[in-house]
Amino acid sequence: MPAADVKGRFRRKFGVEDELSRYVGALYEMLGSVLGQDKVVLRAGKVNALKMMRSQNLPDRLCALQRLVFEDPTLERATTRTQQRRAIAEIEEAMADVIAQRHAEDAIERRVNEKMTERHQEYLKDLKLEALRESGGPETPASQAKLEELQALSGRTLSASALQQLRPQTLRDIVGQEAAVKALLAKVSSPYPQHVILYGPPGVGKTTAARLVLEVAKSRPYTPFAKDAPFVEASGTTLRWDPRETINPLLGSVHDPIYQGSRREFADAGVPEPKLGLVTRAHGGVLFIDEIGEMEPSLQSRLLKVLEDKRVRFESSYYDENAPNVPEYVKRLFREGAPADFILIGATTREPDDIDPAIRSRCAEIFFSPLTQHQIVTIVQGAIRRLGSKAARGVPQLIASYTIEGRKAVQIVADAFGQTLYRLYPNKRAEVPKNPTITEEDVRAVVQTSRLVQHTLVKGRSTREVGKTFGLGVLHYLGSIIEIEAVAFTASQSGKGTIRFNDTAGSMAKDSVFNASSVLRALVGIDSADFDVHVNVVGGGNIDGPSAGLAIFLALYSATTKTPLPQDVAITGELSIQGKVRGVGGVVEKLYAARQAGMRRVIVPKENVREIDTALAGVEVVPVATVEQVLRELRLTRRKAASKNRRRR
Repeated sequence: MPAADVKGRFRRKFGVEDELSRYVGALYEMLGSVLGQDKVVLRAGKVNALKMMRSQNLPDRLCALQRLVFEDPTLERATTRTQQRRAIAEIEEAMADVIAQRHAEDAIERRVNEKMTERHQEYLKDLKLEALRESGGPETPASQAKLEELQALSGRTLSASALQQLRPQTLRDIVGQEAAVKALLAKVSSPYPQHVILYGPPGVGKTTAARLVLEVAKSRPYTPFAKDAPFVEASGTTLRWDPRETINPLLGSVHDPIYQGSRREFADAGVPEPKLGLVTRAHGGVLFIDEIGEMEPSLQSRLLKVLEDKRVRFESSYYDENAPNVPEYVKRLFREGAPADFILIGATTREPDDIDPAIRSRCAEIFFSPLTQHQIVTIVQGAIRRLGSKAARGVPQLIASYTIEGRKAVQIVADAFGQTLYRLYPNKRAEVPKNPTITEEDVRAVVQTSRLVQHTLVKGRSTREVGKTFGLGVLHYLGSIIEIEAVAFTASQSGKGTIRFNDTAGSMAKDSVFNASSVLRALVGIDSADFDVHVNVVGGGNIDGPSAGLAIFLALYSATTKTPLPQDVAITGELSIQGKVRGVGGVVEKLYAARQAGMRRVIVPKENVREIDTALAGVEVVPVATVEQVLRELRLTRRKAASKNRRRR
C-alpha cells in the first residue's frame, strides 16, 4: 500500500496532532541514540527544557526538542500547525548534520585506533629486535663471518683499470675521427640538439665521443643541458621487449601486485606500482644506445613513440583512480605519464637499412671512419705514454698490424705492459719501475697467448704476376682485400673449353665470371671457350655483390694473354657485358682497406669519384668508366715499369 494512503488512514484514525506527537517522540529517540540519554538530560538542564520534555502538551515537547537540538534556551513554543511543521523541518535538518558529523567522528576515531594499533605493533617489533640485539640477536658465528667478509670486500678497490685509464679523456684524444666528432658537436652542442645515429666499425670511439660531447654541451651556456644532465648508457643487444609487459628496462613497466610483485605496502593494498625506465632516467640528458641495430623492431617502434611524445604512458587493469589507498605520485604517473625528454644517440656497426626507417628519419646520421694503420700507431703511442712506459722501435707498428680497432690496440698495449713487468720482475715484490720498455718479444707473447692473427695478411708488392688481381670488398664498414687468381690452359678441343669457379664465393661472383668472359670475347677478341679456365677466390670468401666483376675480368685477361699484372694495384667496380664499369658501394671503406694493405693505386668506377676525399685516401685513385680505360692504364704502367728496368740495366 502507498505511503500516502497509510498516512491518510493514520490521520483519520488518530488525527493530525497524534501524528505529530508520535513523530516528535521518534525524533526524541533518535536524538537519544545519537547523543546518549545522559547527555540529553544534561543538555536539557542547561537549556531549561526538562519540564517541557516531560509534558504531554505537543507545543511544549516540540519547544523542548528545539532547545535541545539548537542548544538555545530562548526559543519559544510553536502554536500553529504551520509553525510546528516548520520547526520539525528545521529540527530534521539540524539532526541530519549532527548524525553526519557523529558518523565522520566515529570513522576518524576508528581509523585513529587502527593507526595506534599499527604503531603499537611496530613499537613492539622494534623492542623485540632491540632485545634480540642486546641478547646477541639473530646473528650466528657463520652469519657474522659473512658480514665481515662483505665489509672487507666493500673496502677493497683497485686503483684503476688499464682500459679506463687509457680511454680518451677529451675529444682531442679521439684519433682519426676529427670530421665525425666535429659533426657530432654541431648536432648535440646546440640550442636545438638533434637525435643522432653513429655508424662505423667497432672500436673507433663512437661511445667515447658521445660521452665527451655531452660534457662539452653542458659547459656551453646556449645549450639546454643542465650541469647535472645525465648520460645513460644501454646496449641494444640486451634490450628486449616482453609482449606481456612484465618488464621493460628501456621504457619502464608496471609491477602489478599479483603477478610481478610490487612493493609490500602496494601489494597488500592491491596497488600497481609503475617502474621507471632508462628513457626517464635520461630525462634532460642523453640516452646512448650502443648497437641500436640489434634492438627488436617492435621495441624500436615503441621507442619512436616516446621520442614523439617525450613521455611514457602506463596502463594496468589493477589501477583504480578513485581508490583511497593509491599514492598521489602513482596517480600522477598513470594520469600524465613519466617525463622522457632526452637526446637519443645510437651507435651501430650495421648498415643504415637495418635501422627502423621512422627512427632514421628523426635522427641525424654520422659515419665514423675505419682507422688506418698510421692512426692505430698514434693510438698505441699515446697509450704507452699514458702508462708511463716506453716502447722499443717497431712495437707500435707491430701492434697496429694485428688490429684496426683502437680499443683492441689499447688492450694489447695493456697486456704487453703487464708482460713487461712480469719479465723484468718475475719473482720479486717491488715497486713498478719508472718507464719500463715494452719490447717486440712482449707483444709477441701477448699475441701467442691470445691467438691473434694479423688483420691484413695480403700486402701489396712492387712485382707483377700473371692471372692474379686484388679486388676490394666491404662488410659492416670494414673493407677487405679479395685475392683473385686465374689460370688458363689451351682446351684439348677448340671451342669446348670449360670454366671452373669455387662455389663458396657465391652466385654473384659466378655471374661476374660469365660477364667477364663475354667482355673478354667482345672487346679483346679472346674466346674463353678455347681455354680451360679456373678462377679462384683465395680463402673462399663469399662475395655478395657485383663489385669484383672488373677484378675478375683482369684476372681472366691476364691468364689468357699471359700479361703480368701489378701486385700493388687494387680494383673495384661492377662490369657490364658492354664493357662499362658501373659504380659500387662502400668505396670509402674499400680505400681504407687498400691503404691498410699497402696498395699504391686503386682503380675505382668514375661514378664513385664524388664520394672520395683524395686527401684522406692516402693512395692514388684512378677513376675509370670502361674496360678500355683500365687496359690503357695497366699498359701504361707496364711501359713505365719496362722503361725503368731498361734504365737500371
